[in-house]
Amino acid sequence: MCNVPSLIRAALPSDEPAWRKLWRGYCKFYGVTLPDEVTARTWKRILDPDSAVMCIVAELQGKVCGFAHCVVHENTWEAQPVCYLEDLFVAPAARERGVARSLLEWLRNAMRAEGWARLYWMTRADNVAARRLYDQFAQADGFVRYVILDR
Repeated sequence: MCNVPSLIRAALPSDEPAWRKLWRGYCKFYGVTLPDEVTARTWKRILDPDSAVMCIVAELQGKVCGFAHCVVHENTWEAQPVCYLEDLFVAPAARERGVARSLLEWLRNAMRAEGWARLYWMTRADNVAARRLYDQFAQADGFVRYVILDR
């Protein structure tokens, strides 16, 4: 069954409780425990108009059921900025209703409207459900990610 979300929009201060619940679900999915101050700072940056971090949310029947966090940034390969989709999450009860697709389509339209050179993201290789959707938008580019942590 595919019910397109009634609304995709920028996150508002009043969305914080719903966003925090979704954020906990996202972190749990990836097996990550973040300190409360990181979550608080992330939310603060989402609401800060001067921050490069942005968040769009999806609503179904008037309730926030998904989000996408992005960072628009300059780069060395194009003259225009690019958009990195850092996090995308949909509440389990709202899956298979076109929510993630609507978030991606909104971002693709924003890319064209804002003049971003590209929209890009990554996911775990074993995230089969997400990759089925992502493969409908673009093909994986074969890059391998390396991470150095300062912990």
